[in-house]
Amino acid sequence: MVQSTMSPVTSSAPRSGQAAAPAPAPSAHRPAAGPLWSADFRLYFTARSVAMLGDTMLPVALSAGLLSYGYSVGDIGLVMAATSACFAGFVIFGGVLADRFDARAMMIGSDLIRVCTQSTAAFLFLTHSVRLWEVLVIGVVNGTCAATFQPGVASTVVRVAHDVQGANAVTRTAESAAGLAGPALAGALVGFTSPGPVFAVHAATYLTSALCLIALRLPPAAPRAAGTGAGTTFRADLGEGWREFRARTWMWSVILVWMVYTLCVMGPFTPLAAGEIIPEHGAGAYGLVNSALGAGTAAGALLAMRLRADRPLRAGSFGILLFALMPVSVGLDLPLPGLCGCVFAAGIGGAFWGVNWATSVQTQVPGDILNRIHAYEVAGSVAMYPVGQSIAGPAAAAFGARHVLQAGGAIALCVGGTLLCIPAVRGLRRAAPGRVLEHRVQRDG
Repeated sequence: MVQSTMSPVTSSAPRSGQAAAPAPAPSAHRPAAGPLWSADFRLYFTARSVAMLGDTMLPVALSAGLLSYGYSVGDIGLVMAATSACFAGFVIFGGVLADRFDARAMMIGSDLIRVCTQSTAAFLFLTHSVRLWEVLVIGVVNGTCAATFQPGVASTVVRVAHDVQGANAVTRTAESAAGLAGPALAGALVGFTSPGPVFAVHAATYLTSALCLIALRLPPAAPRAAGTGAGTTFRADLGEGWREFRARTWMWSVILVWMVYTLCVMGPFTPLAAGEIIPEHGAGAYGLVNSALGAGTAAGALLAMRLRADRPLRAGSFGILLFALMPVSVGLDLPLPGLCGCVFAAGIGGAFWGVNWATSVQTQVPGDILNRIHAYEVAGSVAMYPVGQSIAGPAAAAFGARHVLQAGGAIALCVGGTLLCIPAVRGLRRAAPGRVLEHRVQRDG
């Protein structure tokens, strides 16, 4: 949130209602003020963009490859579910490891392992020796590697970019471009050759990411607070991360609301929208709708780069209101131009929220616990997504797919409205540029 959300910000992040403390001093663990496209940020941006391009190619290659060997749609879903389950199940532990050790080294290691797994997949498909259990094991390893890679993203962004919101916006724009180009490129490779070369290209994207991360010259990581670090146990670090996550009302309340959102809106939307659009308008129209979503996401990310609201989560919550247009437009069976227009607007709103949420997390949390807290919020964000996908079919059978989609639009409106009603969310102020919190929050109560 895949990718996936008060009170005024102070150096000690007091509870809502407390007086604001003086602004914190600039951190020695953040890059100096300067242009966004520094050498380090260019390397980071290249690493993330190329890897995201490869990730968007994978579903096409995996689906086409397994189907060509006589495996079923259920088998494809099993492999994808194994990857997702390992990511969701281990990302919290990945956050602890990233804070205990070197987050960048873990990211590099995760990339290099996935170079091996995807090279193995390419070999299996190129030699026509594909067996489901082998592909399933590769999916499990990839999901676990993603869980150890993702927590380090948050702390890396704040170390390569002085303008954190700008960095998130251009990265989200690249993600949108990858979502448009990746499936098309994968389809062309599969059509002209076979799925094997797509897996080889995917392995190359992870190798490129690892090399770029190796080349980074980062400022020192924020030191662990007294009483934490090497002398503490893994369990203690895990518990500390949970306490810090729970102490931030603006964060855990967003995640709770987001779990409802993914369960009732995002989870059911993908399978139900495909089932409604393709029979009615054709597969080409479904691709066009997805392209409209990608274009809207890119536009929303660029908007977030230009519009820097003083209360970013309040501004972002209005973007969630726009997202209601996506399920409603499908549920009302609008003509194709209307569908594309609504989905484009929804993409703007979703990306605007996503950039503001990511920036808030990365700038409001001390660096020595950022990886763990990011892991908790990622886990909460994705936990209900597969559940929502699994209940889409039964809900459609019971109430009708269009009614479920229309209800999803109403729930999206309620989600945006609920976020605006939570004082800690709507009142959270933007962190000063180039500044980062150096202390933990005081626990509630």
